[in-house]
Amino acid sequence: MNLSHDEELLRRRFSELAARADKQYRPLFTGFLSPPEAQWALQAGRQARVSVLLSGGYEDAERQMACFSPDDEPVDFPFSALSLIWPHQSAPGHRDILGAAMGLGIQRHCLGDIAMEEDRAILFVVDEMAQHLCDSLTSAGRVKLQTRLLDHLPEIQPPEGRTVHDTVASLRLDAVVASGFGLSRAKAADLIAAGRVKLQHLPNLRTDVQVSEGDSISAQGLGRIRLETVGSPTKKGRIPLTLLRYGEHKH
Repeated sequence: MNLSHDEELLRRRFSELAARADKQYRPLFTGFLSPPEAQWALQAGRQARVSVLLSGGYEDAERQMACFSPDDEPVDFPFSALSLIWPHQSAPGHRDILGAAMGLGIQRHCLGDIAMEEDRAILFVVDEMAQHLCDSLTSAGRVKLQTRLLDHLPEIQPPEGRTVHDTVASLRLDAVVASGFGLSRAKAADLIAAGRVKLQHLPNLRTDVQVSEGDSISAQGLGRIRLETVGSPTKKGRIPLTLLRYGEHKH
């Protein structure tokens, strides 16, 4: 695998953190990581034989902070949550909020997910930048914001979706994508081959990779599905599934 200079430096940094966590017998943290970077952190932990804990502030967070730890004890991750509220007649987009935060000089690894809710957004940020961002983030695009530093991490409501019950011949990615999005198996395979499908937030070009309970799958332009339950095979050998589909584009 050919890595860029920055990627090589980051992977080396993870290896150093993992080794230090073991030697100093204390937890050490990264900033917020993209899904591929989180996988590198997990790999560094395995090589150093230390635990790697991941958290983004809520279940299914895309950007997560990694903790290299000499044991499996729970840790308090050093990040906070900001509540962003705007006037009812206007709402900023995700990109507007991210751009406004980075325009204040906040680097990307200091910012976690931006969870968009109906009347507010929750922005996760490393502790050392939280108060600065709370004081300075007063607008996003042309939308005025009321920004408040929360005392504790909020409960992020899961996205509204609809439940899909189906059976599949196997738990291959193409079969589950076809089932969850109501596509033919061939169309699902085409989407995967085109790089338009992500499994657990990571692009996956293999149609035959196995999907497990709890896995999240997104397909560009179609929304997301999560595999909720896998039942026992039927007499005909098909596997019952319960899927949650959300983020559908309505026409």
